[in-house]
Amino acid sequence: MNFRPQSKTTSSVVDVTPFLDTIFNLLIFFAVSLNFISNPGIKVDLPKSSAQEIPRKAKDITILITPQKELYLNEKQIQVAALPDLLKQTAKNDKTTQVLIQADQSVPHGLVVTVMDAARTVGLNKLAIITQPKEK
Repeated sequence: MNFRPQSKTTSSVVDVTPFLDTIFNLLIFFAVSLNFISNPGIKVDLPKSSAQEIPRKAKDITILITPQKELYLNEKQIQVAALPDLLKQTAKNDKTTQVLIQADQSVPHGLVVTVMDAARTVGLNKLAIITQPKEK
């Protein structure tokens, strides 16, 4: 029989290098992805308002009007004349679809009314104008 005393100096060392690598990779991923989410490709200067934020749904239709009076339907450039047909196709006969209008504050009021009228023509009566919150 072997009665040698076992050494009591066994220590376990945890290597934290893989853990730190993972944390830094996640940090870089989130830092890079946040830059892409916050800046849309089409720039408009929205008017400021103190109104409450509108809850958005996936089926909502966004119409963007640039200062150059260009129209974008869900980020695809379109012509004003084609708007009613494209709205009808995009809504797919769902009359509860909400139309969100993002118009630059320099856009003439008449163009915004034309867009609203096109939406109502195809039966989309839930309209909202997107604004920026006022600074307090």
